[in-house]
Amino acid sequence: MFVKIGKPDRKNRAEKIVIDDYDIWNFDHTLALIIVPALKKLKEQKHGAPLVNNEDVPEHLRGRIEELKTNDTSGDTTDKHYFDRWDWVLDQMIWAFQQKLEDWEEQFYSGEIDMDWKKLKDDINKGEDMHEMVYGSNHTFQIDTEGMEKYQKRIDEGIMIFAKYYSALWN
Repeated sequence: MFVKIGKPDRKNRAEKIVIDDYDIWNFDHTLALIIVPALKKLKEQKHGAPLVNNEDVPEHLRGRIEELKTNDTSGDTTDKHYFDRWDWVLDQMIWAFQQKLEDWEEQFYSGEIDMDWKKLKDDINKGEDMHEMVYGSNHTFQIDTEGMEKYQKRIDEGIMIFAKYYSALWN
């Protein structure tokens, strides 16, 4: 993948994007390569923030209903956590897409794999070579599927919030 975005002048902005066949093999990873640094730069250089819904942030960042109504109708941003809510949302997006760039699943693996392939008897497989996977006495490998599912759910929530606030990704 090759991405080149030219001059900062929007009228004369040159864009050249080349997508190779291998870029779509793990397309989620390919997009994360662009999304993560772009979100980080947006957070670093932001000049404003959109209205963020209370249900999208933790309790301690939520605004009072009166504040949110005023913000929505007048553009007022004086409520205590107005910009903090947007920072929190950006952090969730960054974290979620960052996970797409890492082998996060490995933290949920433990133990050692001890397995072998045992040839099945000829009368079972009718003359064809067939094997069965068998675990050895030292096999202790386990996957924390509950922890993995919770982690994946958090990633999914970050990506969903990215979709929800996609039109607000401006500077």
